[in-house]
Amino acid sequence: MEKIRHKIIMVDDNITTLTIAKNALIDAYDVITAPSGKKLFQLLEKFSPDLILLDIEMPEMSGYETIEILKKDKKTADIPVIFLSANIDPESEVKGLSLGAIDYITKPFSQELLLKRLEVHLLVEEQRRELKNYSQNLEIMVEKKTKTVFELQNAILRIVAELVESRDSVTGSHVERTQNLLGLFIGYLFKENIYTDELSKWDTNLFVMSSQLHDVGKISISDSILKKPGKLTDEEFKEMKKHTVYGYDIIEKIEQSTPENAFLKHAKILANTHHEKWDGSGYPFGLKAEEIPLQGRLMAIFDVYDALVNDRPYKKAFSHEESVEIIKNGREKHFDPRLIDIFLQHKDEFREGKHE
Repeated sequence: MEKIRHKIIMVDDNITTLTIAKNALIDAYDVITAPSGKKLFQLLEKFSPDLILLDIEMPEMSGYETIEILKKDKKTADIPVIFLSANIDPESEVKGLSLGAIDYITKPFSQELLLKRLEVHLLVEEQRRELKNYSQNLEIMVEKKTKTVFELQNAILRIVAELVESRDSVTGSHVERTQNLLGLFIGYLFKENIYTDELSKWDTNLFVMSSQLHDVGKISISDSILKKPGKLTDEEFKEMKKHTVYGYDIIEKIEQSTPENAFLKHAKILANTHHEKWDGSGYPFGLKAEEIPLQGRLMAIFDVYDALVNDRPYKKAFSHEESVEIIKNGREKHFDPRLIDIFLQHKDEFREGKHE
C-alpha cells in the first residue's frame, strides 16, 4: 500500500531559504512554498496542509501575527505550526510557543534535523487525530447505547402500563395525558427556578417516562372495585387505597430481576406517594408537606387534574375552569403551594396538555 505523503507549506520571505528547505523535504513530503503570510492565507483557501513551517521575521505580516490569525480561525486552528527563525534568544522561543507553535527551529538548519523534527511532529499529530476520532466514535457509540437502553426501559414501562390499561379502560389515556402534563410543568419549574436544585439532579425525561407506572398497583385491585360505576363503600375504598403499596411492591420485584434498574427509582416513589397530601391527610403513610417526595407532589396535581377534566365511571367530567378552581382550593391542603402557584400561572397551557 502506497504511503500517504504529507503536505507541508513553508512560509519565508527569503527565496534561498525556501529553495533549500524544499529541496531538503521534497523526497519525503509534498512541499508548497509561500513568500508571505498573505500568500499563505490564499493557499489555505484551496487546501489544508498537515503542517506549516513559518518564518518569524517577515515584512508586512510577521510570523507572530500570522499564527495569531491562524489560531483564531476554526478552519486553521488545529494545523500544527513550527517556527523558523535566526533568533536564538529564549524570549523569542517562549513567545512563539505561547502563541500556539509546536516547535521552534533556528536557522540555518540541517536537513537531518528538519526531517527528524517533522517526522516526530507529524507522527504525534497523526496520533492526536486518531485519538480524537476514537473519542468521537466512542461518544457516538455511547450515545447509541444510551438511546437503546432508554428505549428498552421505556418499552418495559409501557408494557407494564398496558397491563394496567387492560384492567382499567381509564388508565391508558390517563397515563399518556399525565405524562404530557408533567413534562410541560417541569419546563415551567425550570423557567421559574422552582425546585431546580433537586430537579437538576434528575434525568427529567426518565422521570416523565416513569410516571407511566404510578397506577401500576391497580393490577392487584379486583374488577368489582376498579370498575364500579358508583361510589365505593368504606371497605372498598380502603382496598382501593392499597394500590399505592401494591404498585411499590410490583416495581420492587421488577427491580430485582432487572440489572439496569436505576430507571425504576422514580417509578417506585411515584407509585407509593402520589396520593399523599400536603396537610398530611393522604395515604398510604400520611406524609406531610416536604416529607412527601417531590415526585409524589408533582404527580398528585396532574393525577387529580386529569381525573377532574375527564369522565370516570363514578362521575362526569368537570370543565377546565372548574377543575382549576378545585386544584386552587387544594393549595396547602392537598397540594404543595409553590407548585400550585406555578400551575395557576400557566393554567391555560394545561387545557390541551400537549408536551413538545
